[in-house]
Amino acid sequence: MDAVWMLPVLLLVLPLLLWTSSTFVFYFKKCFYVAYMMLLAVITIPICILKSGGRDIENMRVIRFMVRHVKYFLGLRYQVSGWEHLQTDGPYVIISNHQSSLDVLGMMEILPDRCTMIAKKELIWAGTVGMICWLGGIVFINRQKTRDAKNVMSGAAKTMLADKIRLWVFPEGTRNQNGGLLPFKKGAFHLAIQAQVPIIPIVFSSYSNFYLRKEKEFKSGTITLKILPKIETKGLTADDVTTLSEQSFSVMHSAFLEISGQTAQSNGPSTH
Repeated sequence: MDAVWMLPVLLLVLPLLLWTSSTFVFYFKKCFYVAYMMLLAVITIPICILKSGGRDIENMRVIRFMVRHVKYFLGLRYQVSGWEHLQTDGPYVIISNHQSSLDVLGMMEILPDRCTMIAKKELIWAGTVGMICWLGGIVFINRQKTRDAKNVMSGAAKTMLADKIRLWVFPEGTRNQNGGLLPFKKGAFHLAIQAQVPIIPIVFSSYSNFYLRKEKEFKSGTITLKILPKIETKGLTADDVTTLSEQSFSVMHSAFLEISGQTAQSNGPSTH
């Protein structure tokens, strides 16, 4: 009998909490996001296996289709500019700033065909989400072991050229919500120069107007995505990595300030 009464009580209390408590909304949306993405992965895994037989970058088309609607449940919208800069044939490296796991929704909004990402190795253990990442051809690196990471990047450069794929990299190396860009690690730039493919910078506007982790706020909001002109690497060598990293940081930080409409802080252009 208690269980029978619990459901109507929950149906009454839940809207009240969603209306009155921003902290409850924060945790509710976070939990919903994680649980729903895992559920979508459960549905998508057999589709990818049936479509491609296993691990294949073409599975990213399926993943992109399955994830694109999630933004509506969270009250998020995207404004995209610079679409023409993604109309580039052949392989290239996309670099973007990294603020939270919500970045995945922005990625799926504009992800080009034959494009996957480079991610931390720990992600592969994230249940059904880790499995779908593996099926989508995501390249996993061990951030704690520099030599292993370099070997993976070297292999990725060869794969890019052989299979004509694109790779999405977060050069900051970790999530950052401090109002600017963290110093760039240089793996993405070594990758682009080794493969002699262009870099396409993409900038997400600040989430601070709707998502504040420390303050436990998660409101509806609009995210601006700005796709910047490609940066060529033909003829560059390993000696040019630092200059390329600094150039990329500069244009991305300027764009971040522009589309975020705020004064942001940065900690410098690049690091190893």
